Amino acid sequence: MKFVDVKNDIAFRKIFGNEKKTKIIISFLNAILKLKKLDIIVDVTIINPYQLPRVAGEKASIIDIRAKDKKGRQFVIEMQVADVDGFDKRVQYYTCRDYSMQIDRGEQYPLLKPTFFIGILDFDFFDSPSYLSNHIIVNGETYEHKLKDIQFTFIELTKFNKKANTLKGLTEKWIFFIKNAENLNVIPENINDEGLIEAYKDADKHNWEKEELIAYDNASIAEQDERGKLIAAEKKGKAEGKMVGKEEIIERCWMENMPIEMIVKITNFSTEKVNKVIQRIKKDNNK
Repeated sequence: MKFVDVKNDIAFRKIFGNEKKTKIIISFLNAILKLKKLDIIVDVTIINPYQLPRVAGEKASIIDIRAKDKKGRQFVIEMQVADVDGFDKRVQYYTCRDYSMQIDRGEQYPLLKPTFFIGILDFDFFDSPSYLSNHIIVNGETYEHKLKDIQFTFIELTKFNKKANTLKGLTEKWIFFIKNAENLNVIPENINDEGLIEAYKDADKHNWEKEELIAYDNASIAEQDERGKLIAAEKKGKAEGKMVGKEEIIERCWMENMPIEMIVKITNFSTEKVNKVIQRIKKDNNK
């Protein structure tokens, strides 16, 4: 066996968005949300089922799977591989929007059903060392939990470091699968849940069609390109920051009538560069 990277756009959608194999998403939701007794999910309808990209390299702006169970509860599972500006606000906006769009204006509010957001993050987001956290609305003083319809659960993969032989419970086994499947060659021996076993089988490259593997590779390339852009932008920002910092030093030194030779030694700039900066400073001061 050779498993795919579950965090990949195509892999994530194929495994969790297969409307013919809903036992996978049912097992995952029950395990991550730790639902018990009457709250256990027994059947779901996947609202945005898996399909190949229409064009090579096409990537959704948000990688998510949406599902609804027989009780009308909504579930949004999102994979986020990199921290982006405003992520926390976007998550709250989308979840609240999905909640409110269940009814049209003028309909009865009691028709609204709970909406659960599950974010799988490949980066540190919260200060807590816990890899799994649940966020609910409570009274700030008494911690009474009356507003129960909107809940957020986050999995921070970077904080999960357990080995296959130390896993306890289905929750840990699911998180281990998402984070480590691509580095495995066999299904771990301690896996006995039907939904998770099916997920491992769907993650096996040998069960994929040629077109799916091509789309998977394209998604991986696109992800690497995006990471490369972020790294390049960060390096450029640091370089520009250093440049601005040295130019400020040149200006202060020049204002103190320090000799050009001394400024060159301090900044490690060439004489030509120092003179150019000084000429620009003079020009700006004369405006």
